[in-house]
Amino acid sequence: MIKQDLVQRIVDRTGLSRIKAEASVDTIFDSMKQALASGDRIELRGFGVFNVRPRKTGIGRNPRTGAEVSIAPGRAVRFKPGKELQSLD
Repeated sequence: MIKQDLVQRIVDRTGLSRIKAEASVDTIFDSMKQALASGDRIELRGFGVFNVRPRKTGIGRNPRTGAEVSIAPGRAVRFKPGKELQSLD
């Protein structure tokens, strides 16, 4: 599923215009990006939790030369699915 599929589902279920549905999806995604960028946790009950965790310094390898490369520490977004999402077997 891609973003346009979400927009189409909103249009189908609510009867909103495509422009308003796309604006609402963009607003939700922008809000989530801003929250994660500031280090906040996003909890969507029944779906899961997004949070930002620090990433350690590491050593990788250049695939062409095999030389070791230092990987700088950073932050990574993690997702933990909720119970309802995990039980979709």
